[in-house]
Amino acid sequence: MSRLPVLSGREVIKLLGKIGFVPIRQKGSHIILSKTSLEGRKGLVVPDHKEIDKGTLIEIIRQAGLSRDEFLELMK
Repeated sequence: MSRLPVLSGREVIKLLGKIGFVPIRQKGSHIILSKTSLEGRKGLVVPDHKEIDKGTLIEIIRQAGLSRDEFLELMK
């Protein structure tokens, strides 16, 4: 299992955009993303911080339905 890099909230949003997540609104420093697919609608909250904590990033990846390796593949 590879190590996760230190990413900002904007970088995470850009990566999730590659798999169909789009920002729908913002409340304070948190940006809400949504993705509609055949399984239904998924929502994610990404903090708009300079650095996202490792635990928060792991949870965002899990909620997006990705593995760590799949997420790292989006970075390429």
